[in-house]
Amino acid sequence: MTALSATLQAFFTDRLIRQRQASPHTLAAYRDTLRLMLVFAAALDTEPSRLEFNDLDAACVGDFLDHLERHRGNSARTRNARLAAIRSLFRFAALRYPEYAATIDRVLAIPP
Repeated sequence: MTALSATLQAFFTDRLIRQRQASPHTLAAYRDTLRLMLVFAAALDTEPSRLEFNDLDAACVGDFLDHLERHRGNSARTRNARLAAIRSLFRFAALRYPEYAATIDRVLAIPP
């Protein structure tokens, strides 16, 4: 199990469900965002189960957000909602994996 996959599981079960008591709509929106991002990143030659935080660097996340607007026809508002979900995951990961701090910091610096 990679650090990313363990973090994704803990993010949903511990952070969103147990701590934040997020609504089913929020869970679905975050799930869909992260699923889309993993599929996008996997298309770049890495199997989703083998993805690490370094594979989801700021360039990859930026390309993903750009893909949402240009190829999927998402509005800037939807793009920013997706970015909020990604930032939430990366803020959670920053506490667990300081060795990925540089990558996480660059992703968190992506402007809306």
